[in-house]
Amino acid sequence: MKTILNIIWLVLCGFWMAVGYVLAGIVCCILIITIPFGIASFRIANYALWPFGRTVVRDPRAGAASTIGNIIWLIFAGIWLAIGHVVTGIALCITIIGIPLGIASFKMVPVSLLPLGAQIIPSDARLEPPVRRTL
Repeated sequence: MKTILNIIWLVLCGFWMAVGYVLAGIVCCILIITIPFGIASFRIANYALWPFGRTVVRDPRAGAASTIGNIIWLIFAGIWLAIGHVVTGIALCITIIGIPLGIASFKMVPVSLLPLGAQIIPSDARLEPPVRRTL
């Protein structure tokens, strides 16, 4: 079922969303100081192409640099990409068949707003708690 939904997603909106992320990533990589944003954008472009069967989790070890980077990303690129996901999600939810695709589009809004400190993992992956070492 995931494969069928991913193929329908790719044809209807996944390709264009991925193109938006790739364009944002290229612009970020041209400006040398924003290369981490470009890498995050390319990672999300891959997720936008094939979202079903994968999920986004926040890394609890992400620090202050990630937070500052997310604020900068939100102002310059994140809000526009999130608007694209919301508009696409609303358009997809008009039909009954498009409702799962619309939900997937809405699911991408948080990662498009705040991509740094987020990991994209398979949905069935078992999350292990971080190992704490004491002295």
